Amino acid sequence: ASENGVEIILDVQAGAFVSGIRDELIQVLENLIENAIKYGKSGGRVEVVVKGGKVPGDVILAVMDHGPGIDPAHVPRLTERFYRADSGNQPAAKGTGLGLAIVKHILSRHQAQLSIQSTPGQGATFSVVFRRTR
Repeated sequence: ASENGVEIILDVQAGAFVSGIRDELIQVLENLIENAIKYGKSGGRVEVVVKGGKVPGDVILAVMDHGPGIDPAHVPRLTERFYRADSGNQPAAKGTGLGLAIVKHILSRHQAQLSIQSTPGQGATFSVVFRRTR
């Protein structure tokens, strides 16, 4: 993050706990945060929030950038393998187009759900809801 001039701001609620395969969950975090740094770096900061969900025992992870945002036409396809959204106004970022497909696969294995919200010019938020273990 520092190499890209991006500050990472953490807001982690005490007691937010997720069960799962540690290495896979780390990969989800790494992929989401690296994407936020790479594609949202012009915004200067990335926020990572972990908090309780609406249902007791659920946990929400949100990674927000404050960069150029994503054209709404691309959002539904972002988790497809090898899909690369053309940012138009930025030089092409390096990558395979597999990061979000991997995230989606891992989250499916953990019965978690990914949602993506973005407004061009206002950044993007990638949110994950981990359902409580029953």
